[in-house]
Parts: sequence; C-alpha cells; structure tokens
Amino acid sequence: MEYGFHGKNIGIALTGSFCTYEKVFEAIRYLADKGANLHTIFSNHAASIDTRFGNCQEFINRAKDITGKVPIITIPGAEPIGPKAMLDILVIAPCTGNTLSKLANGISDTPVLMAAKSHLRNNKPLVIFLSTNDALGMNLKNIGILLNTKNIYFVPFGQDNYVAKPNSMVAHIDFLPDTIGKALEHKQIQPVIQSPSPVVAV
Repeated sequence: MEYGFHGKNIGIALTGSFCTYEKVFEAIRYLADKGANLHTIFSNHAASIDTRFGNCQEFINRAKDITGKVPIITIPGAEPIGPKAMLDILVIAPCTGNTLSKLANGISDTPVLMAAKSHLRNNKPLVIFLSTNDALGMNLKNIGILLNTKNIYFVPFGQDNYVAKPNSMVAHIDFLPDTIGKALEHKQIQPVIQSPSPVVAV
C-alpha cells in the first residue's frame, strides 16, 4: 500500500547494528524521494565507531546529504524534539538490543534514547526496526514490554539465521514504509513476526 509521506516530519534514529546501514539508508532515500521532511539522530556509538561496514563520519555526511540537515549527535541536541514537537513519527532503525533494553527500562543516556523519550511525551508514534542477536534470549522480555507499550510499533521481524544464530532476529526492511504509514494511523502492521526464507542446516 502507498502512504502519503509528503510533508511528514519523520525522525530516523540510528544505533550500532552497522550491518543493516546500507538497507536503512536506502529506506531513508526512499522516504526523502517521497517528500518526507527527515531528521536523523545518531547514537554515541553510531556517531563515533568505524567498522568494516563503513566510516562513521561518512555515514553522518550521507545522512546530511540525503536530508539536507545536520544529524543530531548529542543528548542536548535531541532533548528539544518533544518540546518543539519536531516530529510526526520517530523510527529507530536499526534498534540494537542494547537500545531496546534501555528503552524498555526508561533509560535515556544516548541521543537516540533521549530523542525517543522526548518524542513519546507528545503521544506520537515510535517505530522500532529491530536488529539484535539476543531477541530470543535476554531481550525477549524487553520486546514483550515494548509490544505492549502505548505508541510503540514494530517493523515485522523474524529469525535471520536460526542455524548459526538461533536467538537472533532482524526486521524486514521492505515493511518499513508500510509500518510507518500504519503507525501514523496508530495501528500496528500485522503480522508482527514474519520469517524470511529458511536457512537449511547442512
């Protein structure tokens, strides 16, 4: 289904699941092409760690190039999101297990978590694009908490490699636009759990 994103103020908050960045940036570009007014927020790790998936400064520059705005990379920079009602919706993409667990327990010690806390005070939707190796481990209880939290919605997710990483789950990028569209209507896209093509043990 096509949703109208033109003129919508959408925040994209990136945390440290760097292996998902290429797909996430493709989604950011898609939303920009649809006319969304985008703001990006980087966690402390996302803004400072270079990995085999890319250089952190290059990612910051890429976000600026796509959105036309300097990314938010500090807690003081994220705090006004709520008081100024800057966003119609905030998307944490990717959302690591670390960020997920802190969000579920009311901790706001990074720019992304402060952005989430500040945004949620306005009773506006927050979308989680999950990417964690312990979704079916220590973080399962936190997923349950957030699935039952007002104004929080999940991009459909599933096990990405049940043979090598049986506790790992990741959201499906293809569902991100539809999830945002539904969340703007305060609805959770269904089904929430969707598995990709199965990995066969050999």
